Amino acid sequence: MSDLEAVPEDWSSALVVVAHPDDMEYGGAGAIARWTAQGKKIAYVLACRGEAGIDTMEPEVCGPLRVEEQIASCAAVGVTEVEFLDHPDGVIEYGVPLRRDFAAAIRRHRPEVVITGNFRDTWPGGGLNMADHIAVGRATVDAVRDAGNRWIFRDLGLEPWNGVKYVLAASSPLSTHAVDITDSFEASVESLRAHKAYLEALSGDMANPEPFLKSMAEAVGQRFGGGLATSFELLRL
Repeated sequence: MSDLEAVPEDWSSALVVVAHPDDMEYGGAGAIARWTAQGKKIAYVLACRGEAGIDTMEPEVCGPLRVEEQIASCAAVGVTEVEFLDHPDGVIEYGVPLRRDFAAAIRRHRPEVVITGNFRDTWPGGGLNMADHIAVGRATVDAVRDAGNRWIFRDLGLEPWNGVKYVLAASSPLSTHAVDITDSFEASVESLRAHKAYLEALSGDMANPEPFLKSMAEAVGQRFGGGLATSFELLRL
């Protein structure tokens, strides 16, 4: 018996807001591929360019390369609109400037759903989350409300947007919902493989996309009636 509900799919547009290149690819990209195949319009906004993500590569070289890899990664799951902000990788701070940038993106794109990463202190299984993920996820949740208040960030010159139905946080330890990605799993693998330079610098299970993603998808699938699935914490507005 499933302990996760199906993510509602009665919407047509979404905005993904994450901290780094590769964040959505470690689990959530299978859902993105499923939804773009349904004809849903999805855009990405990344808080940084991932310039501090590869120990053996100078940030000035790493950032542009990871931008290229993220654009290719998004193309693998049917996404062509990808925006990069210039918050500093590794030391992204929760606060009004971050909320302002995300509220601006929400007002520009006017999505029905906002998708972000895990903003809880830990991952499923108990591993410690990192500060950038927490700051970006929490600022995204707050920015959804900010975007709908015309008296906040008036200087943006953008009309408020109150059309977001809910926020989805991928890979949360408090996941409540899931999406069947059996048919879109291969696209999710290709999306992660596009981060070639990043993967080459990794070691351990996370450096091998297909078995790593499959083990996660099978584990969620066992909680969701079988098959391959990815999980989300769903927050209703």
